Amino acid sequence: MAKVITQIERADAALIDGLAAAGVATVHEAQGRIGLLASRMRPIYAGARIAGSAVTISAPPGDNWMIHVAIEQLHAGDILVLAPTSPCEDGFFGDLLATAAMARGCRGLVIDAGVRDVRDLTQMAFPVWSRAVFAQGTVKATLGSVNVPIVCAGAAIDPGDVIIADDDGVCVVKRVDAAGILQKAQEREAVEEAKRKRLAAGEHSLDIFDLRTRLAELGLRYE
Repeated sequence: MAKVITQIERADAALIDGLAAAGVATVHEAQGRIGLLASRMRPIYAGARIAGSAVTISAPPGDNWMIHVAIEQLHAGDILVLAPTSPCEDGFFGDLLATAAMARGCRGLVIDAGVRDVRDLTQMAFPVWSRAVFAQGTVKATLGSVNVPIVCAGAAIDPGDVIIADDDGVCVVKRVDAAGILQKAQEREAVEEAKRKRLAAGEHSLDIFDLRTRLAELGLRYE
């Protein structure tokens, strides 16, 4: 049954912003190498690094009606996340929808389908991670749902989960886990910064990461 859930729980804004600062790779590692969306999800322009609460959309292929519905449900800091009900690369989203979404404080779009008006979206600084860039238009004929559990690019996403996206791709953190994952991500960043300083000072990574013993155990010989 098609439906719109109008009330969803969201993570604390400070947690979301902290996860954005950590970035996709660090968050992915911090939560045990889970949560990544498929590698086909690429940003339409480089340099954006965002995080926000997922407003999820389940939409029929080639039909963007439910994006219009979902925009009405946006709160400031949210990210639209769309999964078509069957594979599709049509251009669901362009500059007009981005204008409407930005007016409600939307931070970006993650869509396992196509987008268009990429030049305009880039000039607007509205970040999108998509399966494709494709000018093919869509219709408004069939209902879908908003703020329901979806599977987007291979990742299970519930409304209100935290979406992190940057040049490395897209990662999801379950809303209830956000605080714990942020702590682990920050701890990981501190460890990496210490290692970065040692590497910059000329130390060998084989020593910093304690790799020599294992190499010898596996039989690597220096001649």
